[in-house]
Amino acid sequence: MTATGRSGVVERHGGRGTRTAGSGDADGGAHTVRRAYVGSFTSAGGLGVTAARLDPRTGALTPTGSTAEVADPSFLALGPGGAVLYAVSETDEGAVAAFDTTGPAPRLLGAPRPVGGSGPTHLAHTAGHLVTAHYGSGGVSALPVGADGTPGPVTGLVRHRGSGPDPERQSAPHAHQVVPAPDGSLLTVDLGTDSVRVCALDPATGGLTVRGETALRPGSGPRHLAFHPSGAYVYVLSELAPTLTVCRWEARTGALVPLGDVRLRPPRAPGVGYPSALAVSPDGRFVWAAVRGDDTLAVLELDGDGERARPVAAVPTGGHWPRDLTYDPRGRRLYVAHERSGDVTWFDVDPRTGVPSRAGAAPAPAASCVVLA
Repeated sequence: MTATGRSGVVERHGGRGTRTAGSGDADGGAHTVRRAYVGSFTSAGGLGVTAARLDPRTGALTPTGSTAEVADPSFLALGPGGAVLYAVSETDEGAVAAFDTTGPAPRLLGAPRPVGGSGPTHLAHTAGHLVTAHYGSGGVSALPVGADGTPGPVTGLVRHRGSGPDPERQSAPHAHQVVPAPDGSLLTVDLGTDSVRVCALDPATGGLTVRGETALRPGSGPRHLAFHPSGAYVYVLSELAPTLTVCRWEARTGALVPLGDVRLRPPRAPGVGYPSALAVSPDGRFVWAAVRGDDTLAVLELDGDGERARPVAAVPTGGHWPRDLTYDPRGRRLYVAHERSGDVTWFDVDPRTGVPSRAGAAPAPAASCVVLA
């Protein structure tokens, strides 16, 4: 896998900033061995979970090995220290698996563990547990992680209830993501119910309880969210209405307060545009959102405290159907996983404007997720 050169036309929506994005030095630590992990849909020809070396100078990815022992490992998350990698198995049965990352290829640690729901699409490691969001059955579960890094049986399960106005996509709950908040709460994003729930995880028992629920615009179909580095604001990305909703996070009460929406596509844009994933710069100056169909990265500039977002550019991703993206703060780069064109593309981010420019791509059939170590 090598870089394929720089390309891409930028559609600008506004002026340029003057501050510096990112943190760490531009080489991302030139003498440090970096790793990346790519999840994929084995049912669509993906290789399962692939490990790759990351060149900190160029951003290029070089594969070192793959494993397809787990079906459709569509989303990945690293455990503390990075020695264990976790993956959902996005199947009707629904499971989570752990992999040892010390070798050139991920090595499965024990049998995949059922998560108590169907079609899990997201997971996170927090407070000694794995928490998973189930798109198919509409819920969230918690599984304790043992000393060897493997997950145990489900200890907590919350089943979402409700629906939305879109009869095809919102006839039932569809939990799409679960994210730990800075205070230890869990925020679960449900596309089917147009809402974000706030849950509490009991670290001692692994039990889950719902503390509250924030309703978003009917028919918006929220999919993913991310916190501002200050922890004071949350950005919710909606799939059915291509918008970014800025919310205030009130940790004391566990409430999410919507403040306003920002469109990610022009009002009469042709074709379809389904936002999929977002990333926030570590300095809190920029938000990037991947939009499938348009196959673009929407670039938004945040104000001083993160309360307002302003669109500044739309950059072609150079592939088809960008399902996931992640920001590398040590390299000032964005990585995008293209599901339908089957590749991972990396971009250098302009430290002044936040606008990314395509720097290279590597084949990755049916890619669905990319994480960096």
